[in-house]
Amino acid sequence: MTQEERDDKLINDAFQKLITDYQATRHRKKIDLITKAFNFARQAHRGVRRLSGEPYIMHPIAVAQIACSEIGLGSTSICSALLHDVVEDTDYTVEDIENIFGPKIAQIVDGLTKISGGIFGEQASAQAENFKKLLLTMSDDIRVILIKIADRLHNMRTLDSQPANKQYKIAGETLYIYAPLAHRLGLYKIKSELENLSFKFEHPEEYASIQKKLASTQAKRHELFDEFIVPIEVELLKMGITYQIKERIKTPYSIWSKMQNKHVTFEEIYDILAVRIIFTPRNREEEVNECFNIYVAISKIYKSHPDRLRDWLNHPKTNGYQALHVTLMSKQGLWIEVQIRSDRMDEVAEQGLAAHWKYKEGDDEEEYTEDEAELNEWLRTIKEILDDPQPDAMDFLDAIKLNLFASEIFVFTPKGEIKTMPAGCTALDFAFSIHTFLGSHCIGAKVNHKLVPLSHKLQSGDQVEILMSKSQHVQPEWINFVSSAKAKSKIQSILRRENREVQKRGEDLLTAWLQKQNIEPTLAVTDQLAEYHDYHRREEFYQALGEKTVLLGEKDLDELSGKNKKKGDGGGWRKYVPFVKAKKEEEPAPPELFIVPEKFNRKKPIYISEDNYRQYKFATCCHPIPGDDALGYIDNRNQIEIHKRSCPVAAKLKTSYGNRILDAKWDMHKRLFFDATIHISGIDRIGLLNEVTQVISSQMNVNIHKVTITCEDDIFEGTLELRVHDRDDVKAIIDGLKTVPDLKEISQIL
Repeated sequence: MTQEERDDKLINDAFQKLITDYQATRHRKKIDLITKAFNFARQAHRGVRRLSGEPYIMHPIAVAQIACSEIGLGSTSICSALLHDVVEDTDYTVEDIENIFGPKIAQIVDGLTKISGGIFGEQASAQAENFKKLLLTMSDDIRVILIKIADRLHNMRTLDSQPANKQYKIAGETLYIYAPLAHRLGLYKIKSELENLSFKFEHPEEYASIQKKLASTQAKRHELFDEFIVPIEVELLKMGITYQIKERIKTPYSIWSKMQNKHVTFEEIYDILAVRIIFTPRNREEEVNECFNIYVAISKIYKSHPDRLRDWLNHPKTNGYQALHVTLMSKQGLWIEVQIRSDRMDEVAEQGLAAHWKYKEGDDEEEYTEDEAELNEWLRTIKEILDDPQPDAMDFLDAIKLNLFASEIFVFTPKGEIKTMPAGCTALDFAFSIHTFLGSHCIGAKVNHKLVPLSHKLQSGDQVEILMSKSQHVQPEWINFVSSAKAKSKIQSILRRENREVQKRGEDLLTAWLQKQNIEPTLAVTDQLAEYHDYHRREEFYQALGEKTVLLGEKDLDELSGKNKKKGDGGGWRKYVPFVKAKKEEEPAPPELFIVPEKFNRKKPIYISEDNYRQYKFATCCHPIPGDDALGYIDNRNQIEIHKRSCPVAAKLKTSYGNRILDAKWDMHKRLFFDATIHISGIDRIGLLNEVTQVISSQMNVNIHKVTITCEDDIFEGTLELRVHDRDDVKAIIDGLKTVPDLKEISQIL
């Protein structure tokens, strides 16, 4: 068989599977249209291959397969998925697509083409613009973003063929934008897979370690599950309920996130197992009542946790999710979460909004109009943020992300109307959610008839009345305690409007001063002075001049004429070097930082060794040390900053400046010392601190730089600042400390 014949068989088999799966759906069968789109795309991409070596057409088929089987979309979406790369990668235009396939498919393909090439390019402003396009197109037709998510899922599944720096960029972008979008649209399975794949490519060793531990504890979990469900099944059969019970295991990414956030080991995570009861209701009207009947029955078998009942039945989440969550005490003394839902609720939970269409009898996807009230409310908030252009792309992305990730609480107005708000929101968030005028003139609130400040955090079930005064104005510190995207966006917008006047005054002062000194007021001169006063952005410098917190004088003239020497007071290059070299008293000379040349190969990893470490900047946000999963970022000066891959700052950089990300590897040989801080807590007793220092100094031969301990009511907490060679040293120290009796919690502080 020739290569061409092998390719044809591969392509035909994949397309045949797509058609078979499509025929099994409830959508109106338009096989001729799908076949026409397939043949058109196949011809357009003929002769082109992906990096993996397979024919390019395999990618559009795979995206269409995900759209059909995993999201539940119909023929319009399947055709659009098959054609999604045609306009971008070939000579065909959107007009050609419209002439052959009609305006609807053309509109979706056009939307997908506008947001191609990852969301982001090289420039932050361009990325923000692309993301705005993505969200605006989404509000015109939700199918655009659903197909885009399918496209991203297939790219993540085939990411092995990409170089490491591309993997970090795509994985970072996926975790920062696409996984939250999938979650917001209720695509739980896809969201989980996107998170896991991102985790696998960014932290391969940790991913493999958790997978191995999950496999080794599988038999024990099965045993616990089987024992737990036996009495439940007996009770459900007695009630005459048609049901299935599933074992739900926490994903490697969510286990790792919990390990990072709570500073615990894999063995200390007790909620890895959850149980899902899915039943077929006798009639649809009674399904909520049946959920509660099952809850009452099983809570007679096992004691339920009084604070862990979550009712998503009467108040579904904004992505449509409905279920009743209860936590029961098993016979082994472990709390186990049980999720009770009908088969319809289960399908909505797995497939999100797409599943709603299946329950609209007689409706076909082609006639679909979005009438989900909450989704429209969400899209309206997004549009409000889009209507107010942010000067900084990162601010814009953060504002959107607040909306994507927020879990929800339910709050009541004085008249008893219910409003869905993000968890952790304050009285001020609530005021802005009702009206911008109310928010900007808010002076306080009454929560459950008690007076509270603006910063008061709301709980589910609170009744909130906002108090306002026309003399009140937006304060800059408000931004620190609001948590909703809408409130943050409105406060920033009002403050920016006020700041523009101050900045204009500062700019005029600077221009007048420079002209007085016979210096031409250029942007280069402004940037030099801004940097001299430690301002990273021109606007901040103008603001300081306008507020008169910076006054221009002789030293500024010296700076412009080059008379000032480099500052050595903890600023500049030294703040990036988080380690010390063997005991030398003299001040080290400033290093020659590596400047990335124009034709630098960004696909190859950079190696950090004892000989070249001073050529790189080490980020103070995450303090990377040898052994950490690290990456390099080429900054605006073409110098390389080293970050941990899990660093929140790096997450934004991967999303916004993907083309500047480099793979960084360590080539260290335990000759340099780095700073590491370990947090300890436990039950106080005589001699405990001595045992701790013995483990570190004598057994590990590690230099202790500083120890801070506080004790209250026989419970102590403390930090140990140490000099270590690498991540292995930190792990060995933590393992050593675990052998000390009465030491209960040990974790590394970033």
